[in-house]
Amino acid sequence: MDFFKSNKDKPRILLVEDNPGDIRLTQEALKESNSPILLDVVTDGEQAIDFLFRRNKFSESVRPNIILLDINLPKKNGIEVLKEIKSNDSLKKIPVIMLTTSDADHDITKAYSLYANSYIIKPVDFDDFARVIKLIENYWFNTVQLVFE
Repeated sequence: MDFFKSNKDKPRILLVEDNPGDIRLTQEALKESNSPILLDVVTDGEQAIDFLFRRNKFSESVRPNIILLDINLPKKNGIEVLKEIKSNDSLKKIPVIMLTTSDADHDITKAYSLYANSYIIKPVDFDDFARVIKLIENYWFNTVQLVFE
């Protein structure tokens, strides 16, 4: 079953990213893909948790279909956010793709030990970055079957 046909709403991505340049790159890459994907953006780990638990100013947030999560975040880092997501029964089914500049073995190992679904090192070049976003989109929204609640 095609994702776009099985989901009543447009697919949603939550981008957890504090770098304005990387936020813009992601927005532009999704715009170039011409897919009806909605992108929600939060800029620190605490906002990510509030968004996912629909707390404070995010009380009306819509649960994402996938999460793109940076590691190096203010207030609460991506590893801490990942740990909270994957330890919560209502959130742990959401695929989390670590999208980060860190190529450190300890970060990669820790992310996978906490059940990250993928670990991708951000390309610096826009064309390469756009290609990665397109691959993420094709894989998660057109290839695999996701659980929707």
